[in-house]
Amino acid sequence: MSKIAVVFWSGTGNTEKMAQAVAEGAKSAGAEVDVFEVDKFDVGKMSDYAAFLFGCPAMGDEVLEEDSFEPFFTDAEGHLENIPVGLFGSYGWGGGAWMDAWTDRTKDAKADFVGNVIAENDPDDDAIENCKKLGKDVAEKVA
Repeated sequence: MSKIAVVFWSGTGNTEKMAQAVAEGAKSAGAEVDVFEVDKFDVGKMSDYAAFLFGCPAMGDEVLEEDSFEPFFTDAEGHLENIPVGLFGSYGWGGGAWMDAWTDRTKDAKADFVGNVIAENDPDDDAIENCKKLGKDVAEKVA
């Protein structure tokens, strides 16, 4: 089993809860998982991982968090070709346009897109279960 990195940004703790759930799901499938807040992960270490689970809430006009996560993901896109990737995040209003745009970017980077999970505000039990499934699905890609 190869290593999976969960890299996230969370302002209120909602996306952090989702990060813990995707990590739990990946671990349940036997994966070795490292969890990082985005500011503590170096794009230069991406080659150490076989797959990624990225988490970021919707910010402002339904965009990725602009100070830390957006610059990170812009750099990361060049390292995603043929790599299994899952996305997750929470939102407080809107309908998920940030996730649709982020999914498109991930696919445009030629990643092996596995899926995404969104939750309105604090993730409910269904969102947590969907996060666990996403983590498991990503882990099964690199088993």
